[in-house]
This record gives sequence, C-alpha cells and structure tokens, in this order.
Amino acid sequence: MAKHLLLFAATTGYQIRVFAAAARRLGVDVTLATDRCHIMEDPWGDRAIAVKFDRIAESLDTLRGLQVDGVAAVGDRPALLAAEAAAMFGVPFHSPAAARACIDKNLSRQLFQAAGLRVPSFLRAALDSDPAEIAARAPYPCVLKPLGLSASRGVIRADDPAAFVAAFRRIARMGERELQVESYIPGREFAVEGVITAGKLQVIAIFDKPDPLDGPFFEETLYITPSREPEEVRQALIDTTARAAEAIGLRHGPVHAELRYNADGAWILEVHARPIGGLCARAVRLADGIPLEEMILVHAVGGDVRMAALDGEASGVMMIPIPKGGVFQSVDGMERALAIPGIEDIEITAVAGQLLVPLPEGASYLGFIFARGERPEDVEQALRRSHAELTFQIATALETFRPSS
Repeated sequence: MAKHLLLFAATTGYQIRVFAAAARRLGVDVTLATDRCHIMEDPWGDRAIAVKFDRIAESLDTLRGLQVDGVAAVGDRPALLAAEAAAMFGVPFHSPAAARACIDKNLSRQLFQAAGLRVPSFLRAALDSDPAEIAARAPYPCVLKPLGLSASRGVIRADDPAAFVAAFRRIARMGERELQVESYIPGREFAVEGVITAGKLQVIAIFDKPDPLDGPFFEETLYITPSREPEEVRQALIDTTARAAEAIGLRHGPVHAELRYNADGAWILEVHARPIGGLCARAVRLADGIPLEEMILVHAVGGDVRMAALDGEASGVMMIPIPKGGVFQSVDGMERALAIPGIEDIEITAVAGQLLVPLPEGASYLGFIFARGERPEDVEQALRRSHAELTFQIATALETFRPSS
C-alpha cells in the first residue's frame, strides 16, 4: 500500500509543485491541507482539505479520521498545524510546543538563553506604550522586531534614541501590537539547512550571505553554498544550530536556522521547523539531482535519508530586491542576464501592474536568479553580473500605468 503524506501549505507555489512531482516519482499519495483552497488549482486531481492555520482545534476536527504516514509543512504557520496534526495522528514530527516556540521571537530567545547560547540582549514592548520610555532602556545599536511579522518585514536598526522613536512609530503604523528590541549583533550572517531525526541534526547545506546585513533594514539578497568559511567557523555554526534545535525541542523533520558569526563565535538568530522557503529551495540540489523537497518527503514517511548530500556543485540564489516603491511595469535585459555563464534560470515573480512595497513595510521580491558553478565565488560573481544586466521599470504610484507592448 502506498504511503500517505499530509502536506500543509498556505499557497500553491514552487515547493508544492516539487512535492507533487516527487510524490509521483516515489509512489507516495499526498493530500494538501491549505487555507487557500478556494482559489487554488488541484495539483493532484484530488480535493485539497480546507483548514485555518489560526484555528488549530477547528482544523484538527476537519482532519480527524484520515489515515496518514507522515506530515510535512511549507511555512511557519503551516508547520504549527502540521505539528498538532502529527501529535493527533501519532506520526513523527516536531512537537507542537517546539513549532510554537519557533514562531515566538520572545520565547525562543528565552529558551536559547537558558541553554547557554549566544543571543542578543532583548526586551519586549507594546506598541501603544511611550516610545521615548522604551528608547531610554534600549541598548545601542539595537534592532526593533515586530513580534507578529516574519522574515525581515518591519525589522529596523536604531543607533540612538531619536532613530529608535522614529522606527518604533513606523512599525506601529504597520498595525502591529508588540515588538522585541534586541542588541545589534555585528558579524557575517549564515543559514543552515538540515533535517532532524530523533533529535539528531543532519546538516544538508550551510549558506553564506556575502552581502552585509548591517541595517537600517535587513533585506536578504544572496545565498551561496557551500560555505567558504574555514572548518572551525562551519563547525561552530553546526554546533550552535544543533544546540538551538535541542533548546527549542525540535525532534523530527526539517530545520532552517539563521545565525551570525563574529570574534566571539556563533550567535543564533532564528530556528524554524520547516525548510528554506519557496524558490530559494532550488539552490539545494542533492546527489542525482534530487530536490530538497523529495528528501523531506522521504524522511516524513519514515525513509532513511542519512546518505543525503549535496551534488558537489556550488550553487546560489539571489533574491532580487525592490529598489523603490511603485507599480511594476516590466524588466529589460533578461536575455543578457540569462547568457551570463553559470546562470541556470531567472524567475521574475512580480507581475505587471503589481504595487511594489520595499522593506521594511514590504514582504516580497522582484524575483530570483539561480546559478551553479565549480566554486562558490564563481556562483556569486555570476549572480551579481546577471543582476547588473536587469533593468526594472517601476512607475510611481501616481503615474498612469501602461503595460508594455
């Protein structure tokens, strides 16, 4: 009898299609549980199950009675419901408490600190409080992080009380209710991608982020693997990720961690109970061309993935930043950008007529550039050269939008 995987996801994006293709290759039945069911296509010819990621009990009632061999999730909120469902079905996954801690910036900091990990100093504040009073207690430089948002959205660095008050008010206008203030940690930033089995971390990739992320906003651009750092740095990143995952309570499933490294060593920033998001997962290609999602699927239904490893080539992705706000019209230079040696593909995800909002208020990119090569430095150079060939036409919001012919 075929194994049955229950996949939790908010949208039908790239990763969902890859999971579907992997499932067909492996003969695994997949049911999609999503809160976007009413507008999605049905990728497997089988009705997706409508759930609400913010209504756990109600969603579990909807899922009750299914027979599943494993669960997987794309995204932080789907991972929390996946954890609750796994506990209900009695299949391996991260615990609900661990998945919840991963999306709670304040709780995760407390758990990391209690485990003796390097973390910035932090304090929590309501956004209806007096910003000047909070500014007087903040360490400088510091970073303000809204508790209700993910990735880099709403994250702002402040170097003095005046900048703090301005950042505080800017975040408050975004409709958030609470934020966390953390001391700024200098250093290079990295991401660690792996999978955990019975509490033991298996690292798949370490990504360098060669562009400095110093603020005032923290828009990510380049992810390059394998890391060019010396062995002692890479090992410190791995050890810190393993300790952070243990502190959170992650036990079985994918893990994605964000860290910084400086003269003091490795600092843990975030740990997630899910794989690297969306199109960026294309930068992780295992031996024999196996995508990351296929390994996660195999692991979720009880398969042995201990031999999983990257295919040996360097690879990377550039998340194309939004240079200014406005209405996206078109992009020029695609042919030249694709012709750069090492470039595999370019996906422009912005669509004509779309209103573009840069960080810190925005939450999207113009698209993604993918490259592979013999060395990480070759990949980085290819990505930068390709990006330089692209010119984006962005009209101000007040201009009349005229689609390009």
